Amino acid sequence: MMKIKVVLSAIAIFCVGFVAQAQAQELKIGYTNVELLMDLMPEMEQIAADVQDYQAQLQTNIQTKAQDFQRKVQAYQQAAPTMTEDARSAKEQELQKLQQDVQKYEQDAQVSYQNKLQELLAPVQQKVFNAINAVAAENNYSHVFSESAGQSPILLYTRDEDKFTELVLAKLGVELPAAPAGAGK
Repeated sequence: MMKIKVVLSAIAIFCVGFVAQAQAQELKIGYTNVELLMDLMPEMEQIAADVQDYQAQLQTNIQTKAQDFQRKVQAYQQAAPTMTEDARSAKEQELQKLQQDVQKYEQDAQVSYQNKLQELLAPVQQKVFNAINAVAAENNYSHVFSESAGQSPILLYTRDEDKFTELVLAKLGVELPAAPAGAGK
């Protein structure tokens, strides 16, 4: 009776080990650096130029509004001694409203800048994510992680032969620039 339990236990352990080994072989984890992929896309050069132009436009408009406000403040300061109390109070309220309008315009410009950036980046992001998905499917990856989340890497270990970023770049038709001599990975 005791021998049968030992034999059955050995068979059970062997089977569990075999199943675990089979499952481990099906698991293939890759990692990539999405920021690097995005930065190396040829479209990013034009996007950077477009965003810079848009930002310059917004900055020019903000400066124009701020200068106009400053001119009105200076005009008020020169005219204030000769104004009646009611006229001075009305002009101060008008200037406060103008200052609030300039501040609101600055906030709206920041939101507009972020929206423009997202709008320009969306097609490139989609292209990169489509390539990541395609490479993962073609190479039987079961999981792909971003190399970093905030400041800390998500994946602590991976085999050096899993060059997922390079595979995605090849899929996108983009070459990884050569590392400078003496630079480590």
